[in-house]
Amino acid sequence: MLFLCQISLAQNDTITNLKEVYVSDKNLKKYSASQSVLKLNDSVINKNEALLTDLLNFNSTLYFKEYGRGMLSTVSFRGTTSSQTAVIWNGININSQMNGSTDFNTISGSDYNSISVKAGGGSVIYGSGAIGGTVHLNNDLLFFNRFENNLKLDYGSFNTIGINYKTSISNKKWSTQIGFSKNSSTNDYKYLNRYTWRGEQRWNQNGQYDIITLSANVGYKINDNNILKLYSQTSNTDRNTSLITETDTKTKYVNGFNRNLLEYDGNFGKLKTNFKTAYIFENYQYFGNIDSKNYSYGKTENLITKLDLDYTLFKSTQINGIIDYSRTNGYGTSFGNHVREISSASLLLRQDIGSKWKTELGVRKEFTNNYKSPLLFNFGSSYKLNDWYNLKLNVSRNFRIPTYNDLYWETGGNPDLKPESSYQGEIGNVFTFKNINCTQNFYYIKVKDMLQWVPGPGGLWAPVNQDKVNSYGTETLINWTKRYGKNTFAVNATYAYTISEDSKTKNQIFYVPFHKATGAVSYSRNRMNAYYQVLYNGFVYTTADNNSADIINDYTVSNIGIDYDFKFLDSFKLGFQVLNLLNKNYESLENRPMPGRNFNMYITLKF
Repeated sequence: MLFLCQISLAQNDTITNLKEVYVSDKNLKKYSASQSVLKLNDSVINKNEALLTDLLNFNSTLYFKEYGRGMLSTVSFRGTTSSQTAVIWNGININSQMNGSTDFNTISGSDYNSISVKAGGGSVIYGSGAIGGTVHLNNDLLFFNRFENNLKLDYGSFNTIGINYKTSISNKKWSTQIGFSKNSSTNDYKYLNRYTWRGEQRWNQNGQYDIITLSANVGYKINDNNILKLYSQTSNTDRNTSLITETDTKTKYVNGFNRNLLEYDGNFGKLKTNFKTAYIFENYQYFGNIDSKNYSYGKTENLITKLDLDYTLFKSTQINGIIDYSRTNGYGTSFGNHVREISSASLLLRQDIGSKWKTELGVRKEFTNNYKSPLLFNFGSSYKLNDWYNLKLNVSRNFRIPTYNDLYWETGGNPDLKPESSYQGEIGNVFTFKNINCTQNFYYIKVKDMLQWVPGPGGLWAPVNQDKVNSYGTETLINWTKRYGKNTFAVNATYAYTISEDSKTKNQIFYVPFHKATGAVSYSRNRMNAYYQVLYNGFVYTTADNNSADIINDYTVSNIGIDYDFKFLDSFKLGFQVLNLLNKNYESLENRPMPGRNFNMYITLKF
């Protein structure tokens, strides 16, 4: 019996070592040695509400501004604007061509294998918008024999319903992932300490939303050196807009996207090739009155092709040449019909000097008739001085191109705009002591030609390259894990101190907090897991002149949850969460209250 047990364990180890994972964004790992990357895995994703805003708000240094629960959600990373944070889907930049940003309340975190947050500039690899940082949504494929199903059902306050189903089927030749998610809510929560003139408690009116997403990812291994992968995702968000006052006209916003990405990986010894071609379609319809059939709309179709050639010069030196081309056709009621074509060429170099010292260098140049593109660059170095300390340095130049709204909006668009340009530098310190990991980053960002819409002749608003902004601060990330027999304790925390000021007035940019902190404590034993989360956002100014009367007060929000695995099938978890545990009255955007204490229960099945 002992002999057989030893053979079984050896088989387990062998199977584990043979598992092959093909990541969807290779450059995220290859060229991030000198920057901080926070990776959120399945266990973290499942402890948060479905929408991506909640996941990143409670687990990263990113600051979110929400127009109410489930409504439009925009991000600020290191004091930058929402269009200066790029969202990367399987290696492709998917920020909106119309407004340059991503609405994080239209994305479900459960639709992805992993989500990573990379701090600092990344325009050399990912193009426009990668100034404050990048958020990576990855669907990685595995090639080994398996058939797995994951089903999560949520039901919570305000008739909030969540359904997420994923199946993974694979062998040594094929790998397939199919997913479906639905998140909806009547969203009719009461406002804490807010009443009408008649003394009646106010509540969130016209806040309904319904988000449906379908995804399918397929990989085929032609042989050990040639692999084809196809990623596809389509989503539709049907969302009303919460009223500020009871007399406001009820409006509605419907938007969706369809993303398709075909990828080829080839291995020819020292030369490795990666070819991607993607088609991304996005659209919106805005109903100024939900009782009317009239609406305004906008659509863009974006075709992207990208060739990445990776050549190993020496055992420790790799060089990448990347060329890409994109063609965007945008049309809508507010910006007409316009086509934009952009080509670019990039050169990347990575050198590992021994096992402790890694350096990265990259340059990029874009070519288009729509704007003059600056020469972008990135240089980084990481040196591990000893077992417990790693020093990182990075300097870069990044940019953001004008959007369709900036260039062509009727009336007010300005076709003569220049891209926003930024220089930045950062120092990272990584400490590792047994069960504790601590990352401390210091950064400085100088942005010029920042686009801002300002009132012009006749009171018409128009975008101009006006502002210069300096952002600097520090970020701290800490995690600790310890096991005592059957008991496991874990602590995670983040803190960001951010100065983002207009270079002329020295005023803090509005809706950028000086302080943000998050924390999470979890305890697990056998089949039970319990956790507590806390989020602190410092006060923010709501106007550019930093008037002390125009602020949103700081707030602290906490959640608590517990789940138990009954071990039915592979796993059967029943969980319960209390959100906004202390029933805090807070808002992240002026006159957009968030809900008080509310509840959520869920069932997770794996089979």
